[in-house]
Amino acid sequence: MTSDGPPRLIERVDLDFILYDLIGLEALTARPRFEGQDRAAYDAILDQAEAIAWAKFRNHLQKSDREEPLLEDGAVRLPPEIAEGVAAFHDAGFAAAHHDEEIGGLQLPWTVTQAAFAYFQAANIATVAYPFLTIAAANLIAAHGSADQKRRFLPPMLEGRFFGTMALSEPQAGSSLSDVRTKAVPLDDGRYAIKGSKMWTSGGDHGMAETIIHMLLARIEGAPEGVKGLSLFIVPRDRVDDAGAVGAANDVTLTGLNHKMGYRGTVNTALSFGDSDACIGELVGAPNTGLAQMFHMMNEARIGVGAGAAMLAYAGYQESLAYARERRQGRALDAKVSKTGPVPLIVHPDVRRMLIEQKVIAEGGLALALFCARLVDEKTTAPDPKQRRDSHLLLELLTPILKAWFSDAALRANDAAIQIHGGYGYTRDFLVEQLYRDNRLNPIHEGTNGVQALDLLGRKAVMEDGAALHVLGRRIVETARSAPEELKAEADALLDAWGALRAATLAIGERRDRLGPEAALAPAQAYMEAFGRITLAWIWLWQATVVENQSDAHFRAGKLAACRHTFFWELPKAFTALAQIDAQEGAFGAEPPYPDANTF
Repeated sequence: MTSDGPPRLIERVDLDFILYDLIGLEALTARPRFEGQDRAAYDAILDQAEAIAWAKFRNHLQKSDREEPLLEDGAVRLPPEIAEGVAAFHDAGFAAAHHDEEIGGLQLPWTVTQAAFAYFQAANIATVAYPFLTIAAANLIAAHGSADQKRRFLPPMLEGRFFGTMALSEPQAGSSLSDVRTKAVPLDDGRYAIKGSKMWTSGGDHGMAETIIHMLLARIEGAPEGVKGLSLFIVPRDRVDDAGAVGAANDVTLTGLNHKMGYRGTVNTALSFGDSDACIGELVGAPNTGLAQMFHMMNEARIGVGAGAAMLAYAGYQESLAYARERRQGRALDAKVSKTGPVPLIVHPDVRRMLIEQKVIAEGGLALALFCARLVDEKTTAPDPKQRRDSHLLLELLTPILKAWFSDAALRANDAAIQIHGGYGYTRDFLVEQLYRDNRLNPIHEGTNGVQALDLLGRKAVMEDGAALHVLGRRIVETARSAPEELKAEADALLDAWGALRAATLAIGERRDRLGPEAALAPAQAYMEAFGRITLAWIWLWQATVVENQSDAHFRAGKLAACRHTFFWELPKAFTALAQIDAQEGAFGAEPPYPDANTF
């Protein structure tokens, strides 16, 4: 990093490099949807995001952790700074920024809004969850809601008067949505009576909004079993009439709060619907298509989880970098103790190792997250249909990697930040211990990382006969071929790793044909491990290749050092994971490589 001052949320030189040099944000301004926009406007938006994130989100980061939500007299109590921060976010127009101008938006590229959002994620991941969920719920209504639903619900959600949630999980089901029991009974007016319970609903109740819009999965009476019988409903906490006005309570009951290890500023709720048989919901789209519709919100949330994890890693990196520069402890290895005093921690080789490990994960994760945002813009605005299709395929493939592999890696980065602080890092006096606790949720919510690994291997890697793999493979080959001579060894290693991953994918497919799905999916975690590290290596070779054009020698040296660290320490572990997949075939045959359930 270039700054020797206090920690920053994001180094602007890094963000500008990713946006303008790496992923080519300015090219979007030539498209009709973004006509009249330019870099100056985008930079002003990022400046505003940084200012609000510092002043209104970071200011209560530790307070909202220590004063977690409480249920008092049937109402949720939150520190007042949370509402102030969320209000500032909405007043600045960030929730509506990517929507059409005709409904109050700015029609900004999704890439710009997500770059701005990264500042808020780095500042306070728990407070930003409220607008994050509302934006995702509004996007779901915009994509699948009726004209009337859009008219009544979108404007107040984008203005910050209504908030939104995802009401999916249930106490008995967790991630197994096929076991959802919440019922929907048709009423004479086309609406539905909703009855059931939901668990782990973040933002499920609070006093910051006129009402809260629950995007809820339920099973219409008589629907098929399993996920094929799920439908999607808009279920407001309070009734919303035809004019969009909020009225009486809608028989949605807050039954309890979940007290969490981290992410404490985001209230997490257990909710009951229809205890008095008076909860009304509106069907979104066609019956029994709820899960497919909800994936619009879930996939957006998964990308957001991966981005948030990367920004928590980024925050930990900035904190530990500043600490390592300021804290004096120990002597240099080549110095005589009698003649020298304590040196800054950053002088010690192992501290520098932990710093570069964090840099690799944090800056690599941010680059991948913004590249995924760029793919969203490509799949919706690219003039070439093939370009749109390829962008969609690539986004589908990279989503579980960003969500799962990078959220695990981000925890590793936060762990290193604590280690650099030593005993102080294990106390609440320094921010790094909270960052680790906050980040620990990301491998769990929006589909556990084990589920993501199964999704990657069982669906995304083989979808349309491996079409997404082909798209990513073309980009990897292009990056390797464009690498400068000084990075030829890294380029060759990346191509070797990609070839080995492709071979493993084919071998697993053949194993599925012979031995069935359980044996084929048994190595899903190893496959995710290999794929994630290869993706990380690609992102860093790409950055190291493009950074050659940068005039800032210090910045360029940092990117090259991070790239070389990735290929020396991270990529070799991909080959180890692939070797484990190969070994499973001979060692276990038809048996999965873990004990039978009766063993435990």
